[in-house]
Amino acid sequence: MRIAIIAPPFISVPPKIYGGTELFIAQLARGLKTLGTDVVVYANGESTLDGEVRWLYPRGEWPIKGEIYDNLKDINHSSWAVRDAAETCDVIHINNVPGLACSRFVEQPFVYTIHHPHLDGLSAFYGNFPGVNYVTISDFQRKLEVMPRLQTIHHGIDISLYQLNEKKQQYLSFLGRIAPIKGTHLAIQVAKRAGIPLKIAGEIQPLFKDYYEREIKPHIDGKWVEYVGQADLNAKNELLGNSLAMLFPIQWDEPFGLVMLEAMACGTPVIALPGGAVEEVVQDGVSGFICQNADEMVNRVRDIESAVAPIAVRQYAKDNFSLDRMVAQYLRLYNRIIANAGAVEVQGVLEKQRAIA
Repeated sequence: MRIAIIAPPFISVPPKIYGGTELFIAQLARGLKTLGTDVVVYANGESTLDGEVRWLYPRGEWPIKGEIYDNLKDINHSSWAVRDAAETCDVIHINNVPGLACSRFVEQPFVYTIHHPHLDGLSAFYGNFPGVNYVTISDFQRKLEVMPRLQTIHHGIDISLYQLNEKKQQYLSFLGRIAPIKGTHLAIQVAKRAGIPLKIAGEIQPLFKDYYEREIKPHIDGKWVEYVGQADLNAKNELLGNSLAMLFPIQWDEPFGLVMLEAMACGTPVIALPGGAVEEVVQDGVSGFICQNADEMVNRVRDIESAVAPIAVRQYAKDNFSLDRMVAQYLRLYNRIIANAGAVEVQGVLEKQRAIA
């Protein structure tokens, strides 16, 4: 069995800093390779994945500068990748919308992992491709879609890449895009009211530069609130691993929230507001707390050291969101798809034979 996994062309696989989809693709490809599956990843030329990587564009481009022109680049990349993969692969696993349209032109079965929130326009677009095997990354996300071939596979991560630190330092962490929907401003409010310093890491995208200047920057003093820039894996281990808790005060329906797994893998509990998949990822009182408002977050933060044990938080992540579990589920899906395709092909041959007879 040979699997093609197609990433968008804008961020390297694995990502150097930002890129949840690209991190998922890198870990899935490594996990499949470990189990002996032949995998080719289509990404950009800056990708450093240990395995076969093919690319059309030599360099990444993030954040993207525009809309339509960058979409054309994505279409060009996706159509090239699908055409190339069709020559040697049994299943084509796409992770971007443009690749769906290409499924009309090749015989191989498609898997599409939906990484983004529900949008009516996109769901209507999906309806044009009922033969694709869609994977949602949360049950919350799945319940909003109606495609006939649809299942949930939660993300998993390689726990061994994250360091458990049972002796926490006296600060809170926030890791994610600096954007209103991520609730960075609320994290600052909670930390200040709790009287515990906050370290913020994440990307300041051009679209939300005004938000950063207005709501975040005035609070950064290097003492109570510190912005440490974007975080690679080493920086995540230090930031998350040493913090009392990671604040996740989202203001939208989160499709999954991979950063919550990264925090829990470091033995760091997540203090979150509800929304989307949060209740599927965080087990209240075990790996963190799901609060109804900022007041409750403040109270939970103040008592967090006595409420949950770092080793129990990490064990929860290992038991429920391991890379092995995720890879096994995708492998079962690929095998089932190939078996079904083979059965359809055999049925077609039999029908032709009966027609001739």
